[in-house]
Amino acid sequence: MLWSVAGEIRSVMALPAALTMQVAHPAVGAGVDDHSVFRTDPWGRAERSLASVQRWVYGGEAAAEEGRRLRRLHGAIRGTDAHGRPYHALTPANYTWVHATGFPVYRHAQRMLGRRPYTEAQEHRLYAEWLQVGRVLGIDDRDVPQTVEEFWPYYRQRLGELEATVVVRELVATDVPVPPPDRGPRPLRRAVRAVWPLLLPPLLRVRRFLTIGLMPPDAREAIGLEWSARQERRLRRLGRVVSVVVPLLPERLRYLPYAREARRALRRGGR
Repeated sequence: MLWSVAGEIRSVMALPAALTMQVAHPAVGAGVDDHSVFRTDPWGRAERSLASVQRWVYGGEAAAEEGRRLRRLHGAIRGTDAHGRPYHALTPANYTWVHATGFPVYRHAQRMLGRRPYTEAQEHRLYAEWLQVGRVLGIDDRDVPQTVEEFWPYYRQRLGELEATVVVRELVATDVPVPPPDRGPRPLRRAVRAVWPLLLPPLLRVRRFLTIGLMPPDAREAIGLEWSARQERRLRRLGRVVSVVVPLLPERLRYLPYAREARRALRRGGR
């Protein structure tokens, strides 16, 4: 099931919601605030994160090495959160929460963006596959609920620990400075820089709308993010458009390059 959704553009639209849920945990938010380059290199950071997520699902043997690389990277991430409590990125509760957010976000966003709600059997299968991804990341089975039925009480308990951290507020803000993209051909980069002051405000508004809207409502409420009935109607209208347009797209536009290549190799009989 993850092969059909993880690399599709609808899932990419939901990644900011998952990231925001992650950094709403005080320890995770502090780690990102203290150690991430998301402010100085947001586009490079996003590109690297997206490539990493794709490797977990589509990477084959490279997935295991990516999991080991991430654990090495996070081994040095430690400090004190906003409440004066020490944190370490590899503390099982923290590392597991970062991974765990993906399941409820996929489940909610896929429904909002035009897929039918999962059947009970599909939901169990998706969760089992998400557990497999956790093993790729080095998460011990003892640290994460092993069934969907066990997951939801765990999830609700963790929601009680969330708050609108400094990083959360920045990720949903519409008035923060963001440098223009520095990728692509030089003439294109120059053109984007020239119009960036005009492009940035609407881009930030869209980011806020999708981040909050594609977040499960209970998580949104736990963090304290406002969401109106009018916004909900707009999101559902967008979802209806996406549900019609995305399935009609050719694979090269519907899936990210990493997913597209993996799916193509599978059809050729590769691994």
